[in-house]
Amino acid sequence: MARFEKGVLIYNGNEEANEIDPQLSQTLPVIAQAVQQLTVIQTQSLDHLKEVCQSFGSEVDIFIILGGDGTIHECINYLAELEKRPVIGVLPGGTCNDFSRMLDMPQNLQQAAQAIVDGEEQQIDAGLTENGYFMNFWGIGLVTKTSFNIDENQKQRFGVLSYFISALKTVNQADPFEFKITVDGETMEGEAVMVLVMNGRFIGTRPLPVQSIQSDDGQFDVLIVKNSNLTLFKELMTMSQPGTDESRFQELHHKQGKKIRIEVDAVEDIDMDGEIKGNTPAELEVLPGHFTFINGQSGRFGPLK
Repeated sequence: MARFEKGVLIYNGNEEANEIDPQLSQTLPVIAQAVQQLTVIQTQSLDHLKEVCQSFGSEVDIFIILGGDGTIHECINYLAELEKRPVIGVLPGGTCNDFSRMLDMPQNLQQAAQAIVDGEEQQIDAGLTENGYFMNFWGIGLVTKTSFNIDENQKQRFGVLSYFISALKTVNQADPFEFKITVDGETMEGEAVMVLVMNGRFIGTRPLPVQSIQSDDGQFDVLIVKNSNLTLFKELMTMSQPGTDESRFQELHHKQGKKIRIEVDAVEDIDMDGEIKGNTPAELEVLPGHFTFINGQSGRFGPLK
């Protein structure tokens, strides 16, 4: 018996046929086992994607996205305000696929399709800002410059490596800024080269070694990076070790909270889930359990790997 009565699967119509055809052939036969009435739609533009999300979102039981982090980000922004939201399944079809990794989805497409058939439903928090919604991270400083520095030709040739090539170039451009951050009423001030507000734990395919980051705990994890040097990397590595005293850190500050206001001395561009959207100042709020996704593993999210 099919798990879902009605479903829609969307994919980016701008992809080359020699790339998308194998992806569909690996996933559709598997997905069809779980959905009695499955509609497959090739989206042609952001306007078309918005139309599909708004037209089908409230009418189907499951909304399956074959695509990368950018496609997922646009979809959740169109689905977020629907009164009745579908269960969402993610098939990793992009470069980094950080959001699908957050959901413990296999990066092999056929296995990911099977995970949608067999996986458990998991309520996931969303982040709300004046510029829209985010699922994985919100950031300013180095993370935004890394996004700007990604060369599209390198992205086509090297895939995930393009992110790390950009990150290496960006470290030398780490201009510090003055910040004032209020987390649940507690204010911190100082100088930083990057501020990350994490809901998920992956950036550029790699998990941040912060044990407290969970996408279903109703809290953000705020990471303030004061300097990009060897001490920072040592502190990042020790965060995953039990009994670590974070109050002794020199280059990294970590705080959890539900409502955050961020002000800086100069305007900073904002990176949300890898998309540059808006600039500072900003206010962020957690929406607990706002979406229901298929989790690639049974039960809660797996441990850091």
